[in-house]
Amino acid sequence: MSGTSLDSIDVAIADISGKRVKTVAHASVPYTPKMRARILSVSNSECRTATISHLNFELGELYAKAVAETCRRHNVPLESLELVGSHGQTIYHKGSGETPNTFQIGESSVIAERLGIPVVSDFRTRDIAAGGQGAPLVPIVDYMLLRSATKSRVALNIGGIANITVLPRNAVPEDVIAFDTGPGNMVIDQLASIFTDGKEAFDRDGEIAAEGYLNRALLGKLLKDGYYSAPPPKTAGREQYGRDFVGKLRFTELPIPDLIATATVLTAATIAIGIGQFAPGTEEVVVSGGGVHNRQLIVQIEAFLPACRVTTSAEFGIDPDAKEALAFAVLAYRTWRRQTGNLPSATGARRSVLLGKVTFGTK
Repeated sequence: MSGTSLDSIDVAIADISGKRVKTVAHASVPYTPKMRARILSVSNSECRTATISHLNFELGELYAKAVAETCRRHNVPLESLELVGSHGQTIYHKGSGETPNTFQIGESSVIAERLGIPVVSDFRTRDIAAGGQGAPLVPIVDYMLLRSATKSRVALNIGGIANITVLPRNAVPEDVIAFDTGPGNMVIDQLASIFTDGKEAFDRDGEIAAEGYLNRALLGKLLKDGYYSAPPPKTAGREQYGRDFVGKLRFTELPIPDLIATATVLTAATIAIGIGQFAPGTEEVVVSGGGVHNRQLIVQIEAFLPACRVTTSAEFGIDPDAKEALAFAVLAYRTWRRQTGNLPSATGARRSVLLGKVTFGTK
């Protein structure tokens, strides 16, 4: 899995049997600054098809190396792997409107050839073809691993974008709703990179935000965006919170630590708005993703949700940094077993469908 934060390739090696999912190993292989810049250059922008084609194959090589490196690092024999699930790198996603579409790159044929293992990839397109938004796809895994017979939970993932899966007490699949609440780390990361002249790609432990001051007028203006009150299904991405969004923030000429502090509260506030509007009565919020390491952000979420117990997925045996990669391992497993992978209540699809495309590998 490599998400909108563009910080690394996350690899999870999982042992899956039916509904039992055990994480065997996990590693994050960072993108180089140059590779990150190249991916950004083709994301949501007009560019040459040759550039995208070249990057598609190059990322396939990087993904294969990341899997092999994770195996070496954790003494897992490569030949013990039976299947690879690859989300790919999203460079464009439009889940609604006229002709919804999505595009992930990272050539599966390269991965299958290098590793000699079958690969399931391109998960989002089938859901869109079935009338869905192509996202979120993780909710079925949240349902499998985190639902409770006695507690109402929200699974919150804070990657580049923040998203929630609502798991009512004793839920059945049709009860589950999920959607992107708004920005996660994406806006904070971009501002942190600017503030540190590229030395840091994120606000480590929320230290920069802690130095800044919340600008309430700016926050109020940002919260007027109709997206936050719109009903699900809904998705967000770099289209909304990329360079143009950050450019408008910088146009205010506020000190960057103040912008980071305000962006941190914006992320927390929009998460709380989503939970308050569409998951009233939530008792527990289970957090995963890179945002768990931003203490300032977690404190803000706790302040906005005083009636909820906020914890991390580690409490349930799921490494917060591995969860999204683990989810696509599970989705690949379901596809291989001819099991559907989307939840129509989460994506808006007309029906549940098999996700992804299979590229066979031969050792």
